Amino acid sequence: MTEVKSGDTVGIHYTGTLLNGTKFDSSEGRDPLQFVVGSGQVIPGLDAALPGMALGEKKTVKVPCADAYGPINPQMRQAVPREGIPDDVPLDIGTLLNVETPEGQAMQVMIVATDEATVTIDANHPLAGQDLTFDIEVMSISEAQS
Repeated sequence: MTEVKSGDTVGIHYTGTLLNGTKFDSSEGRDPLQFVVGSGQVIPGLDAALPGMALGEKKTVKVPCADAYGPINPQMRQAVPREGIPDDVPLDIGTLLNVETPEGQAMQVMIVATDEATVTIDANHPLAGQDLTFDIEVMSISEAQS
């Protein structure tokens, strides 16, 4: 029986949950997620769980935050002056905004606090600092070409 190894292209169905059981993502109702194992296309903890699995095999994987989206980086939070934000931009807490870095890169930030003078934005991944659980099932394996 073929087992997944680094370099193989796999298709998996998955459901990701927080430790409290809240579902944050799933492939349910979609095609399986396809990626090359060991290529860094998915979070490290999920990538590392696949080698040795067989077609049709299911498993539950607990992924600590260090092997998921990493710890929260306080330097990724910044208070910006309110007057620098256009009037048509919603400033509700939890609103996601697309911004451009000084280097011209696009990034997504979330509004996490506001007051009369500033709006605090957070560029950490929304799941940073959280341990995650994934229920996975291997749906396809295409062996790496030698």
